[in-house]
Amino acid sequence: MTDTWSWLAIAGFGAFHGVNPAMGWLFAVGLGLHRGQRRVVWLALLPIALGHALSVALVAAAFVWAGLTVDARAVRIAAAIVLIGWAFWHWFYRSRHRVRVGMTTGLAGLGLWSFLMATAHGAGLMLWPALMPLCFPAGAVADSDPFLPALLGVGLHTLALLGTTAVIAVTVYEWVGLEILKRAWINIDILWTAALVAAGAWLLLA
Repeated sequence: MTDTWSWLAIAGFGAFHGVNPAMGWLFAVGLGLHRGQRRVVWLALLPIALGHALSVALVAAAFVWAGLTVDARAVRIAAAIVLIGWAFWHWFYRSRHRVRVGMTTGLAGLGLWSFLMATAHGAGLMLWPALMPLCFPAGAVADSDPFLPALLGVGLHTLALLGTTAVIAVTVYEWVGLEILKRAWINIDILWTAALVAAGAWLLLA
């Protein structure tokens, strides 16, 4: 995979995470409707993005640290196994381990909820197959810093998530309404599980 495709994948995962209502836009809309203020929808986007970014950054930092202390190939295989295992855990236990936060929570609670939800869904794990070639490229010099591309990747991912979440939240709040969820609901859990498995297979076959 070239660097260009890695960056595109990172942004694509951000957009995919933003589409998932569990990642934040549904709560932003619900909070805005509860308080009857459009600006609340916009304000809610910040803690959603920060909570998600923190979760993804912690996972990325853990893998980068592991890559610096352990053989990169071993880290890649271990990450693949964790990804696929997390996919099965998510599929079989997703309904038993929901994060309980009310739709009327405050902005601080929304940030905490976003962090916990991203962690429980394995959002950071899903991002690692695209980050690893950037952090540990083939033929890299020994003194190259893998944390910089990891930081840039998390930033790009968060911007893509933020933009997607904002577009969907504002569209639903202003024009569509939550009634569409009764008529046009897509089972994101199936897509999410498939994405985790695909990311794990990507690492194994790389």
